[in-house]
Amino acid sequence: MVTQLPKTDVVIVGAGWSGLAAAYELANAGQRCVVLERGKWRHTVTSFGAPEEHDELKYARRKEHMIDTPIKTLSFRNNSSETALPMRRLGSFLPGKGLGGAGIHWNGQLWRPLPSDLNMASHYSDRYGEEILNGLSVQDWGVSYDELEPHLDFFEKVCGTSGFAGNLNGDTVEGGNIFEGPRSDNYPTQPMNSSPPQQMFRNTARQMGYHPFQMPSANVTEAYENPYGAQLHSCTYCGFCERFGCGYMAKADPIICIYDVLKNHENFELRTEAHVLRVEKSADGKTATGVTYIDADGREVFQPADTICLNAYALWNVHLMLVSGLATPYDPLTGTGTVGRNYSYQTIAAASVFFDKEVWSNPFMGAGAMGVTIDDFNGDNFDHTDLGFVGGGYISATQTNGRPINYNPTPPGTPAWGREWKRAVRDNYLHHIGLTVHGSSVSVPQNYLDLDPTYVDDYGQPLLRMTFDFPENDRRMSSYVLSKAEEIGRNMDHVVDVGTVNRAAEGARYSVVPYQTTHNVGGAVMGTDPTTSVVNRYGQMWDHHNVFVFGACLFPQNLGYNPTGPLMGLAYWTLEHMKSDYLGNPRPLMDA
Repeated sequence: MVTQLPKTDVVIVGAGWSGLAAAYELANAGQRCVVLERGKWRHTVTSFGAPEEHDELKYARRKEHMIDTPIKTLSFRNNSSETALPMRRLGSFLPGKGLGGAGIHWNGQLWRPLPSDLNMASHYSDRYGEEILNGLSVQDWGVSYDELEPHLDFFEKVCGTSGFAGNLNGDTVEGGNIFEGPRSDNYPTQPMNSSPPQQMFRNTARQMGYHPFQMPSANVTEAYENPYGAQLHSCTYCGFCERFGCGYMAKADPIICIYDVLKNHENFELRTEAHVLRVEKSADGKTATGVTYIDADGREVFQPADTICLNAYALWNVHLMLVSGLATPYDPLTGTGTVGRNYSYQTIAAASVFFDKEVWSNPFMGAGAMGVTIDDFNGDNFDHTDLGFVGGGYISATQTNGRPINYNPTPPGTPAWGREWKRAVRDNYLHHIGLTVHGSSVSVPQNYLDLDPTYVDDYGQPLLRMTFDFPENDRRMSSYVLSKAEEIGRNMDHVVDVGTVNRAAEGARYSVVPYQTTHNVGGAVMGTDPTTSVVNRYGQMWDHHNVFVFGACLFPQNLGYNPTGPLMGLAYWTLEHMKSDYLGNPRPLMDA
């Protein structure tokens, strides 16, 4: 028997960055908001304090902050001729669980999109001709950089982001990222520090004619109060960012930045351990009436609402839409349908630079977004004529951690175990820096998400099925940008050796086993054409006008940057239009 609760104004699925931001903005606009979070309650102060949180085995290896695959997982295959199998343990990506979501264990690398990232299809077609996009399904987002800029700026202030602007109101500023779109304001806090190898990377890149800058970081560098009144502290460079919560309140997360100033609001209610099964539709199928979920006591509960906001992780938003029958599933054979279309990922490569004993890196002093970066080979910041690919990526000398289990740098040719391996770790631990190539990922018709025809979860619902392999475009792009990173590494002083890893190497298939990034995007993409997008440019579903979708599932393809900044810029853009143009007059905000 289903328990039906009193109706609320808004029900929000997911209590991560976008879910809590939606609750804050809508609650303060007079809307009664109920937030449903599948995981448990936790808090930055009580749950993430050192030294307990600095348990590499528990959190980095056993992944205590991430989803439990026996409870929530998906199936995977490389192409449609294969039979997908359930992902039994986490590897390539690490979705979060609990209050704060993946915003708890992120690195804090906080980027804006390039202006051309948001109109990728039209930009490349205009500059190079339409044939450069043959075989790809990339498309424009439907929203411009200038429209998103105020919202990108606001989220940077919510996080107390550290950095140095390279384009202030159209004026280029040396030392910042000269390729970025015009900014209305500088970063709210000062850039992070750099280690000696990072300073060497900066000098070498500049000598080679490139434009290095300090990576923008939500690892805050000074005491700071955000626009909501939340307090953040200065980063200690402890090296426990990714896969860990920050008990120092120095890495911006959704709990300290939003939840703490929202939790006592009369229009806000958080329900944890609430597993949403489906969005319910009206009798005529034109709107949604609420959501059905399983509560902490195992009861099936229906929460009616006037407005439904889907703020779960990108993959789970798509799964929820598919099992709820929202819009039409994508069919790769006919190219019709929208839900599950344009799934893409991130294309990661790396160069490891080993120095002689004159250069000390001291990797245990690190932070998730402590990096010196060049953007010269990102997006369309370089000429793609005759290269055979679109897109690109940033190259960054990053120093995130020196933790003893995972951080064991050894030069090429070192045995994988034994005495020689131990000696190589000992000799190189303090004299190494990694150069990350963080590349874009285009969408292609054969990469998509749908429901698995065989496997179901504990609730009897089909698993989400992922069909993905690296597109040939991304293989070429990754090899090209990696060659530039390797060249910089070899030109640095005191270098003994350089080794490379390219997950998208020619002939290699994508694997869900080794970690790459938690940057799954697409599947519920935005746009201005209802035949190729699930939602319109405001994040509103074409088929159900009172359902708004948030998160990286909106991206029509992935850019070369980490997705948190763009997805939160979109979130605040959507919330602005909900408050100003929808709530007072509920209706479709665009004609289909």
